[in-house]
Amino acid sequence: MLDLILQKAPVYLLVFARVFAMMLTLPLFSMRSVSRVAKVALSGYIAFFIYGTLDFSHYNILITGDGVTSMEYFLLLAGEVIIGIIMGFYVSIIFAAFSSAGQFMGFQMGLSAASSYDAMSQVENPLMGQFFNLVAMLVFLQTRFFQQLFLGGLVSSFKSLNALSIVQTQEPLIKFFLGGLTKLFSDALVIALPVMGTLFLITICTGLLTKAAPQMNLLSEGFPVMILVAYFVIATVMPNLIDFFVRTFSGGFSILQNLFVQINGGGIK
Repeated sequence: MLDLILQKAPVYLLVFARVFAMMLTLPLFSMRSVSRVAKVALSGYIAFFIYGTLDFSHYNILITGDGVTSMEYFLLLAGEVIIGIIMGFYVSIIFAAFSSAGQFMGFQMGLSAASSYDAMSQVENPLMGQFFNLVAMLVFLQTRFFQQLFLGGLVSSFKSLNALSIVQTQEPLIKFFLGGLTKLFSDALVIALPVMGTLFLITICTGLLTKAAPQMNLLSEGFPVMILVAYFVIATVMPNLIDFFVRTFSGGFSILQNLFVQINGGGIK
C-alpha cells in the first residue's frame, strides 16, 4: 500500500486533500469528539481506494517530476481543499435547515432560552434544534445517504470538478451557494410550520379569551398548554417530517450533482 502511494505521491496528496477537507466540514466528522487521528486515517483510506481510478492527465503540465516543490502544485492542492470544503459546507447547510426549524419551534413554544452547547453543530443551540439535528443524522445514516455521499458524490466530484474548473467558472458556484441558503430557510419554515401555525392559533384564542375575561389570566397559564400541544403535534407529524427529511437529502444531493454537471473538468475515465 505504501509503495503504491509513494509511486504517485503528488496525485495521492491531491485526492487526500479534497477528502480530508470534506471530512473536516461534514456535520458528523467535524465534531471535536472525533479524534484527528481517526479523521486522517479514514481520509487516507478513502483517498487510497479511489485515487487509482483517477485520470489527472490535465494536471501533467503543472505537476513536474518533483511536483511537491513547485508553486503550481501548491495552488492545485489549495484548489482541492476548497472543493472539499464546498462539498462539506453544503451538507452542513442541509443540516442547518433542521436546526433552524427547531429554533423556530422553540421560540414559539417558549423554549428559546433552553439552549446548550451542541456538539454536532459546535454552536449554542436550543434543545429543539439539537433534537431535530439528531433525528436528521439518524435518517441520514439509516437511509444510506452517508454511503451515497462518499461512494457517489465524492467520486462524481472527481469526474467533473477540479481546481482549474473552479477558477474558470465562478457563476455556477455563486448561484449554488445562494440557492443553498434560500433552500435552508424555506425547508426550515416548512418543517416548523405545523407547530408554529398551531401555536399561533392557540395564542390568538388565549388572547381573545384574556381580552374577554382579564381575571382568568390565560396568557400566563397558556405556556404549559402550548408546550404540551407542540409536543403532541411533533409526535403526530413525525412520520411526515422524516419523509420530508429524506426528500431534503435527495434534493440536496441532486443540486450538488447538478453543480458537477455544470462545471466540467477532469476526472475518472
